[in-house]
Amino acid sequence: MNVIVENPVAVSLGRGLDLKNPVMLASGTVSYGEELYKLNDLSAIGGIVTKAISLEPRQGNAPQRLVETHAGVLNAIGLANIGVERFIQNKMPFLRSLDARVVVNVVGGSIEDYCEVIKTLNEVEGIDGYEINLSCPNVKGECIIFGVDAHATHEITSALREITDRHLMIKLTPNVTSIGSIAMAAEKAGADSISLINTLVGMAVDYRTKKPLLRNVTGGLSGPAIKPVAVAKVWEASKSVNIPIIGMGGIADFEDAMEFFVVGASAVQIGTMNFVYPNISSKIARRIEEYFRNTSDVPFHEYVGSLICTF
Repeated sequence: MNVIVENPVAVSLGRGLDLKNPVMLASGTVSYGEELYKLNDLSAIGGIVTKAISLEPRQGNAPQRLVETHAGVLNAIGLANIGVERFIQNKMPFLRSLDARVVVNVVGGSIEDYCEVIKTLNEVEGIDGYEINLSCPNVKGECIIFGVDAHATHEITSALREITDRHLMIKLTPNVTSIGSIAMAAEKAGADSISLINTLVGMAVDYRTKKPLLRNVTGGLSGPAIKPVAVAKVWEASKSVNIPIIGMGGIADFEDAMEFFVVGASAVQIGTMNFVYPNISSKIARRIEEYFRNTSDVPFHEYVGSLICTF
């Protein structure tokens, strides 16, 4: 007789985005997943978030556009991508073959751009949701305007909600005064979940040449250095909204992921550490399942947001 063992870490993020476990690959760090296929068991994770897709192909910023820092990386890639049509033709066949949920990160320079990308992707099978990138610290004068203003966040989320029945995940920037108010605006406009944090604005210079190391001057800081900021922002947002939160920022191991769950994240995304350990996401996913199957005295859904505040 076959015995069915209940999955202790399955999580539903709403509107059909159900994950076998709360670990996803973060946008921008694994391209479209093909690069990791032989290095990581992608069937062991909950989902993959693709690199940003725009209406037309983008070359991105000129090099130098990547600089290693202490406990992190500064990037000014500039959302380089192949555009929505080539993405559908060249990348979706592989993504459809995965035993993991597929979320497409979408970016644009205007609300109309975002809407056109979503309308095109709505006709494509194998997509479980969209992560809407409203925060681009390494692109000048474009989508970052949406992510730093609650009204603009509400406006674009409302527009996208009207044209798709798929899961809408709104990706937020930490480079704001109140991330809670922006998260609330996204929720009120129809977002199914929010993901945070995107990278922090950072800069590195060569004191000898007196020039910035990035051609773009500033870039987005990611990696273990930003984890304390990310944990704080997830905690702040969790007190403001009732929709699921996907936490990211500096997660390097099982313990890091657990911190995000304690402060209110229902799932996490692994980003920069994929460059160091390409199979880190599947290892973390298995460790989380082992913990909640064999060690934890509470189920996963009760663990989420279980931080005890005594102040």
